[in-house]
Amino acid sequence: MPITTTTHLNFRGDARAALDFYHSVFGGDVVAVTYKDAGNTQNPDEADQVMWGQVAADNGFRVMAYDVPSQMPWNAGENAVFVSVRGDGPDEITAYWEKLAVGATIVQPLEPAQWAPLYGMLKDRFGIVWVLDVAAPYNG
Repeated sequence: MPITTTTHLNFRGDARAALDFYHSVFGGDVVAVTYKDAGNTQNPDEADQVMWGQVAADNGFRVMAYDVPSQMPWNAGENAVFVSVRGDGPDEITAYWEKLAVGATIVQPLEPAQWAPLYGMLKDRFGIVWVLDVAAPYNG
């Protein structure tokens, strides 16, 4: 039986903006259920924050996100998670890179690397580190 894994991103009030942004980059459908929608509002100031959200695209891209409630501890961390996007061609990866790079900090520019035709790393405007590359055949 096959399984899938999906990167789940945790935010403090930015989940909806992040989901909308990733949707603008990768396409697909956005679903966002607020704490109010779920009848789970514990802090009225957080009623419209995302309790469960997802972007799912036909190209296989999936990401989930939610806003950690204020009564729970949350720390964005430092390099705790990288989201990896690997594609078959430079045009596809370059298009994603250009969109993700808006407001981002470039860690490693998107350029040819010893192990891949194109490779780059950036920290997007929400503090998420993305690694993008073009798949290369393994010749181990």
